[in-house]
Amino acid sequence: MSLMTASMPPLLPKVDAILVLDGEGNRLAGKYYGDFMKTASPSDANGSTDNATATQSAEQLRQSFERQLQSKIGGIAARPDAAEVVTVLGKTAVFCGGSAPGQGGGSVRVVHVGPAGESELVLAHLAEGMYDALSQLMGGSTDRNMILDNLELVFLLIDEHCDGGIILETDGHKLASSVLLRDEQEASKAEEQAQAKGGKGIVSGAFGGMGGDMTIAQALRQAREQILSNLNQN
Repeated sequence: MSLMTASMPPLLPKVDAILVLDGEGNRLAGKYYGDFMKTASPSDANGSTDNATATQSAEQLRQSFERQLQSKIGGIAARPDAAEVVTVLGKTAVFCGGSAPGQGGGSVRVVHVGPAGESELVLAHLAEGMYDALSQLMGGSTDRNMILDNLELVFLLIDEHCDGGIILETDGHKLASSVLLRDEQEASKAEEQAQAKGGKGIVSGAFGGMGGDMTIAQALRQAREQILSNLNQN
């Protein structure tokens, strides 16, 4: 046991993967942690590993896992405040979102995969918190196109929510605010770099007729400030 593992609080939630999947089970964003799906397991359910499985890359293993996951959650719509639970390859997978058959495939699913011994209630709380933050960041919409248009925010959300498999924050409101603040800081840094190179990225009279010259980063900052203001009013 490593010193870091030994020093971690015993009740600190831990996950093996966080995934954002579309209605077809395609991964739009996500991260795997630790050794999960890096290499093939020593044996499959029958106690053997064939050569094809043994030589699969980490990405192939992950795609195979996600296909098996989709076979269990496809067609199930989980309410944002009532995550559903399935078991895949001995792992507990809890998810929010999705669309029921006949409702279209608009809403994405936020999936948390944890060790078999991890509490389902804890994993459900994690999935619900992240889904809430995602919905706030996307303006109430969690459809596939909205996620693809804002992937940077989605990956920032995952990083604010979890670091190395260890959960950092679960409150949806706090997560959304932290993501927007971090995104603003990175935008400010990019703006300073652009100005240092000669003021590149200046936009004149854009964004709703706002007067004067402003950089794209400044315009985006105003949009973020409006979102933060709306969050604080809720």
